[in-house]
Amino acid sequence: MIAGFCALAVAELVAAVVRPEAGPVTAVGSAVIDRTPPAVKEFAVQNFGTADKLVLRLGILVLLALFAVVVGVLALRHRWLGSAAVLVFGLVGAVAAAGRPEGAPADALPSVVGAVVAAGVLYLLAGRLTPALPPSPTAGEREAEAYDTFDRRGFVVAATTAAAASAGAGILGRRLTSSVQAGATASRHNLVLPVPESAAPAIPAGADLRIRGLSSFVTPNKDFYRVDTALVVPRVDAGTWQLKIHGKGVARPVTVDFHDLLSREIIERDITLACVSNEVGGPYVGNARWIGVRLADLLREAGVRPPSKGGPADQIVARSVDGMTIGTPVETAMDGRDAMLAFGMNGEPLPFEHGFPVRMVVPGLYGYVSACKWIKDIELTTFAAYDAYWVKQSWSQQAPIKTESRIDTPRPFSSPKAGTVPVAGVAWAQHRGISRVEVRVDGEEWHTARLAAADNRDTWRQWVWEWPATSGNHTLEVRATDGTGATQTGDRVGTVPNGATGWHSVMVDVS
Repeated sequence: MIAGFCALAVAELVAAVVRPEAGPVTAVGSAVIDRTPPAVKEFAVQNFGTADKLVLRLGILVLLALFAVVVGVLALRHRWLGSAAVLVFGLVGAVAAAGRPEGAPADALPSVVGAVVAAGVLYLLAGRLTPALPPSPTAGEREAEAYDTFDRRGFVVAATTAAAASAGAGILGRRLTSSVQAGATASRHNLVLPVPESAAPAIPAGADLRIRGLSSFVTPNKDFYRVDTALVVPRVDAGTWQLKIHGKGVARPVTVDFHDLLSREIIERDITLACVSNEVGGPYVGNARWIGVRLADLLREAGVRPPSKGGPADQIVARSVDGMTIGTPVETAMDGRDAMLAFGMNGEPLPFEHGFPVRMVVPGLYGYVSACKWIKDIELTTFAAYDAYWVKQSWSQQAPIKTESRIDTPRPFSSPKAGTVPVAGVAWAQHRGISRVEVRVDGEEWHTARLAAADNRDTWRQWVWEWPATSGNHTLEVRATDGTGATQTGDRVGTVPNGATGWHSVMVDVS
């Protein structure tokens, strides 16, 4: 266990010099995520929510601890074999780190150095418990006891020294990491968002019904959902950030830095984002006011034409600094909707968790095919030639957001009192808008809910129905109709491969 602690502490120190994402726990965890079947990922998201990454890291640490115990027992009898097992385990971390999409040969160093140190520590400590010249069979009890006492003292001294040195290495590693990331933190802190040339209209009066238990119209940044595969949130310095646009059909490759981005026409828009992992009635949807530049303008500057105008590329592959790839239809990004490269969220620079310094936002598409965070590269290609990360994980290549609605209040299994009970929630069908919401009780007739004022067709819409509730157990259901007149289907389908469908229902016990 002590040797394992040494390995992680030293590896963290080396990773602070290489890059935080190269640490063995992060590297192995990322490799596990890449190889986890979609059904297991969905289970983790649905049961652990945004804590799924913490659960994964804790699981890895538990397995490492068990491995350390087994190797420690082995080392008591076979010191060289125990140390060799540690080196092999370090090799696994090295391969995982260097094999990441964004990995480099140097990423293997934290795991290698940590394993070498741990192997040496294990060999040393096991030696203290395995005397080279044990007492002879004829030795007296006093001699054996004295020998045993000396051995234990030596082990305690060596173990304490190793543990203290490891703790120091771990603390130093964290401080170095904080120092390296200080530039990114400062660049965000010092960023003053420009006044947009094309500002978002004021949110209409009545867009937020302000009903207790109902999601607010604008989701605060601290409450906005986060679903991604980054075990360590990338911290990118806006001063060094660059974006390259290249690939099929790009007549003039473009490279822009953050200063270039701020010098362009700035737009501000209210847009609701939704995750494809969101089950019917789930929490992975939120509405925010975004500030950025039009993606289509940059693509046109590079000479890109959509397929409808003869362009050879039909897919944008956006790459993140953490190696994530997101595939977006070129036609959708250039059809006139407010697809943007955003750097502001709800009046402040993007939080690091949501993609600072720059992320993509495309209304009407699930995040896994549109919302690349920490973006650094855009390549124009075709869907036939390249499958982005999530497509390789059995999700659909293209995924427009489906019409959905959710009951926020009353909560499931709550006990409202008989009488008038407000049944309220949100509905969304980005880039089509919501035209009607209906509620029914116990499978009987549908009742039309009152809609809040509409902001735009790219945001969700609140609704409420005043229910004359009677005593007993009841089931409430909701369905929405989008701006095209299409009503949300009641057929229950899971999230894989392109989003869940079905009516959200809530059971209550009216007293």
